[in-house]
Amino acid sequence: MSEQAKQPILSVRDVKVHFQVKGDGAWPWSAKRTLKAVDGVSFDLYAGETLGVVGESGCGKSTLSRAILNLIPATAGEIVWMGKDLTRGTAKDWHAVRKDIQMIFQDPLASLNPRMTVAQIIGEPLRVHKPELSEAEVMKRVRAMMARVGLREQMINRYPHEFSGGQCQRIGIARALILEPKLIICDEPVSALDVSIQAQIINLLKELQREMGLALIFIAHDLAVVKHISDRILVMYLGREMELAQKHALYDAPAHPYTRALLSAIPIPDPKLEKNKVIQILQGDLPSPINPPSGCVFRTRCPQAEARCGTEKIQLRQISEQSQSSCLLA
Repeated sequence: MSEQAKQPILSVRDVKVHFQVKGDGAWPWSAKRTLKAVDGVSFDLYAGETLGVVGESGCGKSTLSRAILNLIPATAGEIVWMGKDLTRGTAKDWHAVRKDIQMIFQDPLASLNPRMTVAQIIGEPLRVHKPELSEAEVMKRVRAMMARVGLREQMINRYPHEFSGGQCQRIGIARALILEPKLIICDEPVSALDVSIQAQIINLLKELQREMGLALIFIAHDLAVVKHISDRILVMYLGREMELAQKHALYDAPAHPYTRALLSAIPIPDPKLEKNKVIQILQGDLPSPINPPSGCVFRTRCPQAEARCGTEKIQLRQISEQSQSSCLLA
């Protein structure tokens, strides 16, 4: 592997996204409180790699993805793309970067403009970022991309409401790929689809990744889905990173108790094995991101928690060649 290939295309360093929300008081001037949606997440992403990001709803997965694209500004930390810190970038810098980083959204239909045809939706990024292209060239590329994602040319002048959820997601994928980006952020792209359609979309993404050399950040709450597409997996809880590991290391020997609890909830196709498996049920409620626990944020629900879990500094540390965990007991 060359030295250039060893360098990450994206480095996220201690990124925080905090929001100021209304306080307890009824008056408009009541003191505001800080909601810590993402609270110090770090990882590297390499060309052609797929990083899965998992965790329950509200853990900060989607907020993190939007911060990477500056759709939500990061409160602190660094987002380094191809060696350049984007948190200090200008609007012009971001305009250039968005040709290389595109996003596929969770709700296929809601992410498409209902007043635009398929041709207009897929072609719009070309018209914005490559205005020098003629309309004939734009339409040529649109037709080629439609064929690539499995959409028939006869659909080119139809509107989003005329398509199924899976077809709408294919349109969203075509729109994201039309600029030939280096990174696609997939924000729960299959969670709103039927199981059979989920498999089609995941297989399509894997095929396009091989053809185009894409890097993917694949966000989901379903570890079974993430297993089929990811090379490494980041597990998040309450805005923090719990574990970051190679796929096989995480599934074969999870190092964090939260990861083990998530894995125990994955359904097993064999009815006999499913009946006899032991699910690790977490006690208590999810703490508030406005007032998270000190030390390890998972300690209030952890079956192994010790006194030092509430006092010592918690951060990811290397526990094996293929795995990092924030658990002090790992």
